[in-house]
Amino acid sequence: QVQLVESGGGLVQPGGSLRLSCAASGIIFSTYTMGWYRQAPGKRRELVARIGGAGSTNYADSVKGRFTISRDNRKNTVYLEMNNLKPEDTAVYYCYADSVTRGYWGKGTLVTVSD
Repeated sequence: QVQLVESGGGLVQPGGSLRLSCAASGIIFSTYTMGWYRQAPGKRRELVARIGGAGSTNYADSVKGRFTISRDNRKNTVYLEMNNLKPEDTAVYYCYADSVTRGYWGKGTLVTVSD
């Protein structure tokens, strides 16, 4: 049974930082591309960042220079370090595991950026 469990969300002031984690089980983690997506109220789910099994990364333009995705294949965990957060970063953040032929979603963690 595949499980992706996100953690680390919460309320933060503009300019603040958060670190999200996603612990995976039930998959051969190192063979999966891992991604973080987000969905703000009333908007479509969008890609935030993605990291391949060997560590190659890509980011949405809106988060470049502020967010960093990383992974620890020994711990089956992917991280999203978020700095200089803005109110428009408010969303539910979802972890995604992609093996090309199949994909799995976590249940999400809420990030709220507000005074």
